[in-house]
Amino acid sequence: MSSRDISPQAYARIGGVLYLIIIALGLFGELGRGGLIVTGDPAATAARIRASEWLWRATIAGNLVHLACAVVLTLVLYALLSPVGRHLALMAAFFDLTSIAVEAISKLPLLAALFLLGRAEYLRALEPAQREVLSYLSIRLHAYGFGLSLIFFACGCLVFGHLIAKSAFFPSILGVLLQVAGVCYLTNSFALLLAPRLADAIFPFILVPAFIGEASLCAWLVVKGVDVQRWH
Repeated sequence: MSSRDISPQAYARIGGVLYLIIIALGLFGELGRGGLIVTGDPAATAARIRASEWLWRATIAGNLVHLACAVVLTLVLYALLSPVGRHLALMAAFFDLTSIAVEAISKLPLLAALFLLGRAEYLRALEPAQREVLSYLSIRLHAYGFGLSLIFFACGCLVFGHLIAKSAFFPSILGVLLQVAGVCYLTNSFALLLAPRLADAIFPFILVPAFIGEASLCAWLVVKGVDVQRWH
């Protein structure tokens, strides 16, 4: 895509707004849903979900909207950074799109958790306590699915961060911060897979630098955009 095909400043502003929406909806999903989950207690978790079914459904819907925004943001970042390194930008975009697909699929267990707590006739084949445990296990499965998606997203952060740091139209510190975010996501996800106790010990602190890195890039895109002369 050549400089005649796009306006880099317009892309930057669009990307910043999309990033802002993604962060807001992501926080809504994690905090809203997290408030309904009682760690290690399927019965209490089930009671909270039944009492706030609309909130549970709203967090899932919000996550899907933020994933749709993430697809467009991936295009924006590719368009902005492909002049720095087209093949690397394409690779980062593929990592991000893979992450989006895996995360979207990981939302299905959240619906399964809700279905298990419903009043459908066929659910009477299971005892209430069994349904609550299965619902809780579905929620745990979502957590691991989300962790898997972050591995691919982290790889995208590392590559996009490299391109940002190498570019002349973004401050290099933004690229470094995005790469730090990628390392934090990788650490958290592999700890979840390989050392769950370690993951419990470092979460959520390990994600604070990741939030700072992504929020910094979001703010820069919204407020400053790109140095158009250097981009061209």
